[in-house]
Formats: sequence, structure tokens, C-alpha cells
Amino acid sequence: MVFSLVLLALVSSSSPRFYTSWTDAALLDAVALDNWRAFAELYERYWYRVFALAYRKLKSREIAEELVQELFATLWHKRDQQAIAQLEEYLLVAINHRVLTYIRAHRVRAHYADYCRNLVTEATHETEDALAAADLSAAFLRGVELLPKKSREVFRLSRLEHQSVEEIAARLDVTPKAVEYHLTKSLKRLRTYLRDFLVVLAPVLLFIR
Repeated sequence: MVFSLVLLALVSSSSPRFYTSWTDAALLDAVALDNWRAFAELYERYWYRVFALAYRKLKSREIAEELVQELFATLWHKRDQQAIAQLEEYLLVAINHRVLTYIRAHRVRAHYADYCRNLVTEATHETEDALAAADLSAAFLRGVELLPKKSREVFRLSRLEHQSVEEIAARLDVTPKAVEYHLTKSLKRLRTYLRDFLVVLAPVLLFIR
């Protein structure tokens, strides 16, 4: 069932707040036992502070509200799986993490097209007109998906998430040398794939002209 904070807000605003005197710890214990009204009290108590932090960093009410909804939805869905000592601190740290993740993903998408163009320029300097007409993003994505699983993961972490060789090695439990090997192999395969893609595409573009 999809969790709706809109419904939660309606319930909490139209019903007496029986739990205003309860501590956060007592409310969390009640929530763990599926007490919906206790959760509504937690939401009323903290949603604005969490939203204000997200909005201050994102400058977008819509995105901030979406991230806050996701956070409280996760809190409800995992109500019997997590032990929270300080709820306010937990929520503020959690929303900050979600905001940073969103910003990071947004930057990856923003730089994605530029990265595609740079990679193809390395592959060939003679087909700039064809590159402008081709769907480079789709071709690049297909090329990445064709990489072996380990190489694809290393390439994604390095080029799309901007992690260092050492960070990738620690995350995947491999040596830095292995990471460099996979990156070199991935770049070589992608250049070859994109060059072949352009060779196939060139006659079509010439016909269109």
C-alpha cells in the first residue's frame, strides 16, 4: 500500500491530538506497535523542522516536500525495524543525507551530456556533424550496459558518481590496480562501440542531408 502523508495530515489535523504530552521515545514505541495516531503526532511535531532544512538547501518547495514525504514514509514502513535514540537528530541527519543524495544525482544528470560529448570527441574527431545529429545519450547508455558487470559498476562509480579509485576499491573490495584495469578496459570498449555506432549512422545522416 502506498503511504500518503496527505492522508496523514488530514487525519492529524481533524482529530484531537491525544499524544502531545508523550515523549518521542514513548511515541516511537507506540509506532512500532502500528499506532497510527502516535505516528501522526510525530509527524506534526517534526515535519516542519525537517522540511525547513530541506527547503533551505534546495530552494524548491516541491522537491523538499517530496523528500520529507519519502523520509516519513520510510520511518513508518520500517517502524518495527529500527532503534532511534534521538528522533529529532535522526530526522535532521536523514533529510540532510537525502538532500545531498538528490543534489549529487542532479549534478550527475546535468554533467552527463557533456561527458558523453567529451568521450566521443576522444573516440573520433572526424564525425562532429554526425555526433550532433545522433542520439549520443542513448548510444552511450547502450554501450555502458554492454560492459561486463564488474567493469560497468566500476565505470559507473568513477565517471557518473565521481568516486576516486581508492573509494571504489574499498566499496567493491578489490585492489586499486583492478579498478584502474576495469576503467581502462571500459573506456576502450566504449570508444570502439561509439566509433562503430557512428560508422553505421554516417550513411543515414548523409542521405538525410
